[in-house]
Amino acid sequence: MKKVCWPYFDPEFDKLPERINGPTCRVCIDNESLEDCTVVKVDSVNKQGLLLEVVQILTDTNLTICKSYISSDAGWFMDVFHVKDERGNKLKDQNVINYIQQAIGTTRGPRNSAKAKAYASKVFKYENTSEHTAIEMAGTDRPGLFSEISAALADLHCDIVEAHAWSHNTHLACVAYISDQSTHTPIQDPNRLASIEDHLTTVLRATTTASRGPTGSLANQGKEAKTKGLLRGDQGTMTNVERRLHQLMLSVRDFDGPSSSSSSSSSSSSSSLPSTSPRTPLGLESQEEGRKTMVWIESCEEKGYSMVSIECKDRRRLMFDTVCTLTDMQYVIFHASISSHDDYAFQEYFIRHVDGHALNTESEKERVIKCLEAAIERRVCEGIRVEFSAENRVGLLSDITRVLRENGLAVVRADVATQGEKVVNAFYVRDISGNEVDMEIVESSMKKEMGPNIPIVFHVKNDSHGSSSPERSRFSLGDMLKSQIERISHNFVTMVLMM
Repeated sequence: MKKVCWPYFDPEFDKLPERINGPTCRVCIDNESLEDCTVVKVDSVNKQGLLLEVVQILTDTNLTICKSYISSDAGWFMDVFHVKDERGNKLKDQNVINYIQQAIGTTRGPRNSAKAKAYASKVFKYENTSEHTAIEMAGTDRPGLFSEISAALADLHCDIVEAHAWSHNTHLACVAYISDQSTHTPIQDPNRLASIEDHLTTVLRATTTASRGPTGSLANQGKEAKTKGLLRGDQGTMTNVERRLHQLMLSVRDFDGPSSSSSSSSSSSSSSLPSTSPRTPLGLESQEEGRKTMVWIESCEEKGYSMVSIECKDRRRLMFDTVCTLTDMQYVIFHASISSHDDYAFQEYFIRHVDGHALNTESEKERVIKCLEAAIERRVCEGIRVEFSAENRVGLLSDITRVLRENGLAVVRADVATQGEKVVNAFYVRDISGNEVDMEIVESSMKKEMGPNIPIVFHVKNDSHGSSSPERSRFSLGDMLKSQIERISHNFVTMVLMM
């Protein structure tokens, strides 16, 4: 009998492609290079939406992105983030570091470790086993609308477990998670879900007059509520909710509101304008006098990009809002530069549409400008922030919002969450008549409504900003990025190889 011989394959052969080309995704968290912040470097095979996914992970862990450099040409994604924690310090919590690495998918260890899950539960404020029915609502806003929605759900015997609402340019978007009032379980009966949708849609469409929108259609058309079925807790992270709020606002065209009615201006020149000739971007008044939100678009013809530039007051989650909007509008970000200084942010994005084309028409440029401005504005709320926690009970949110409405206050933003037996509420409110808000009267009315035997923790914060702020010279990487894209990409590659 002949001896059969088989060729020998080294077990390391399967790892050869990775050893040659590197891992498909790699992250490095560096606390040594800079004194005041942590550097997060991501090196990965590129795909549409990857930048947004990374930004979502960093935002979910409550990190502030103060600077970022992005390059994703030739199918490879290379990004550097300078981040700080909630206290403005370096990132030291090893659980956070492990979670970021595992969430982005760069570590070779167990991706679902108990520590990472425990930290995720703490950050996202959910229980992994919880399930709720999600309801999405969008339409024209009016004073007391959020209170009417809360009352309608209470009348329908629905317990509001969590709710988030944004109001902007006379439009409202709301995402709520509900359960059955008696059983505290998700609502699955199709007939009951249809009844809830119809009831809430009627509330949204209950306008006193049927005005016509900018396209000539009735303004109350398109206002609706949709149940989204069961939502597991681990799918309901805050950035996912906020992305959906952005999408709902976009669907009702809040960017066509009064604050975006001025004419836009964009430059089609392939080279930067001389520094002695000021650009004329579309500017919106911010909360600070002398500060504007400015967005403008230029063409980078030699590379086939459109360069979107943004200047505005810096704040947390700003990069998430702008990247989210561009991604949901079906634009691909190839290169970007993000920086902030003296509470002022400057962002540049080199983009193309997913079909590979740059922004060629003035109408398309104007729409992108308006949508980005709206995305920046939605989270900025003028008025008083009211925070309070109390023992949860059926109809609590309805009673609270009714007290605010009876005191002449309009809710312009709301974040409601249930934590065990307590409910934690945060509202941004303003006086409907434009008068100063007397929160002592509101607090007294709130405690009277809750009853003397129900403890309630009440906190008021005025988010109004001062009128003066230091000016600074604008630092732009636009010229360098437009004329030397290859050099930047090469620098990224060199930097990654040196890690």
